[in-house]
Amino acid sequence: MLTSDMQRLIVFALEEDLGNGDHTSASSVPDGLQREGFILAKEEGLVAGLEVATEVFRRVDADLNCKLLMRDGDRVWPGSKVMRISGSARRILEAERLALNFIQRMSGIATRTAEVVESLKGTNCQVLDTRKTTPGIRAFEKWAVRIGGGVNHRMGLHDMILIKDNHVDYAGSMHRALEGVAQYLELKSLNIPVVVEVRDANEAMEAMDAQGLWSKPAGTPLIDRLLLDNHSPEETARAVSDWGAKIPLEASGGIHPGNARAYAEAGVDFISMGWLTHSVPGLDFSLKSTDQIHSVHE
Repeated sequence: MLTSDMQRLIVFALEEDLGNGDHTSASSVPDGLQREGFILAKEEGLVAGLEVATEVFRRVDADLNCKLLMRDGDRVWPGSKVMRISGSARRILEAERLALNFIQRMSGIATRTAEVVESLKGTNCQVLDTRKTTPGIRAFEKWAVRIGGGVNHRMGLHDMILIKDNHVDYAGSMHRALEGVAQYLELKSLNIPVVVEVRDANEAMEAMDAQGLWSKPAGTPLIDRLLLDNHSPEETARAVSDWGAKIPLEASGGIHPGNARAYAEAGVDFISMGWLTHSVPGLDFSLKSTDQIHSVHE
């Protein structure tokens, strides 16, 4: 579902692209010309971003008629028609590139997320994304992860406390960092998740010791899960043996489709993958006029 923040970003992206007008379409396409076009997949995968693309066309011209021929999360193959657009030819051309950009980006993320989720079948491990997203379009990229069957990690710095290595180093120790967290939550009357990244067994022990010293304002344990940062699958399995029965565990750092299964089989509850949003290619789509489609089949 499009939020008001997403709608503002769409408006900004259109302003960025259109500037003072689409001079190419205005100079070459007759004013008032009515035409129809289809958005087609050019490779296999999951389609995502159709609702976003529809909003792009409607922001350019509310009179454009957009008919979805598939739904977000549906599988497509080369030639699959996912959307029909009809109305002013000029307005269709003005919206074309941005609509395709959203579909291609979100479909690529959804497709690769679904592949990772499928590869972990038979384990109890969930796939999380990270904050390693494209500035400005995080909400769209995380939406695509959900379409692909993944689970969103924190949306930003505001909805979770995630103690990382630099926080510990700047605070002086794990103990001081977590003491500060407990005091802050009490002062602000906050009850948000707390995740603690640990680099080794000693930091894990320090973090677990803190569970007996402080709790959240609601009386629940201070730490919701431990994040095993840049552990090998073998190190991860040892951590699961030590702590897995006491607290949920997340593996992160350098995880990609080639090793995700090994981490899941080590027994963690979650793997978080920046790869889902910083390294995946887009899925190719194009907009073709009805005339082009007919000429191909003649």
